[in-house]
Parts: sequence; structure tokens; C-alpha cells
Amino acid sequence: MNLVKWNPFRELEDVSDSLNRIFGRHTARAEPDREMLAVADWMPSVDISETDGAYLVKGEIPGVKKEDVNVTIQDGMLTVQGERKREKEEKGKKFHRVECSYGSFVRSFRVPDDADENKVKAEFKDGMINITLPKSEKAKTKAINVSVS
Repeated sequence: MNLVKWNPFRELEDVSDSLNRIFGRHTARAEPDREMLAVADWMPSVDISETDGAYLVKGEIPGVKKEDVNVTIQDGMLTVQGERKREKEEKGKKFHRVECSYGSFVRSFRVPDDADENKVKAEFKDGMINITLPKSEKAKTKAINVSVS
């Protein structure tokens, strides 16, 4: 029989994850045996695609100002972080429903080995962040004609 070390906080995380799923909030998972370095209030949706020449990371961050977004690459990790600020409360104004998420956000992605980290470009427009990670020249495939003899 194997002994399993009981972690009481793991059960709390499971309950928290269940509640977040019920209320439609995404959760960030730490890798096993690693702590989360930052806790986000919300996480923007992201699409990641690939072409022959680059990887494209496209994130939805409506209501966030350009100066409130920071994109970094360090130790093979691409990190997008920022903050969506809640509008100031005004006297005499009542909110009947608040569904938008406000506060800080952090998204991190492992950079593929064939991406050229020195040529990364980030563009912010109309509530979208578009990050282009070009593939390095050595990673691009070359077609070789094979002659039949």
C-alpha cells in the first residue's frame, strides 16, 4: 500500500475551481510543484495560431488602455499582463447588473523552440492584442527536389 500525502489546500482549490466553473470564471492552474507567481482577477481569451513563418497570439482585452498592458519574454515564457480599471463610482448612479470583469490579468505561454524571441512584435488595436513570434530562419522548412534515377 502506498501512502499519499494529504494536502488540505488541494480540496479548497477543487471547491474554488468548481465554483468558478459554475459562475463562468476561468482559473489559472499552476504547474505541479510550482506556486503561482501572480494571481489574476480575470483572464482574457486568447487564440494561438501558426503559419509557415510565425506564431500569432491574439488576445481579447476590451476596455483596457494600451499603457495598462505589458508584454514580456523571459526564460522562454511569453507573458501578457495588465489591468482593466473599473470606472469611478458616481453619486446618484445605480448599477443594476455588473458582469464585466475588472482588475489585473496575467497570461503566460511557453515560447516554441523555433520562435525567434528577438524579433517579437506586439500590436494593440480595438481591444485586441496581437503578438507575432516569427520563426527563426533555421527552423523554416525547405523543399528539396529529389530526382529519380
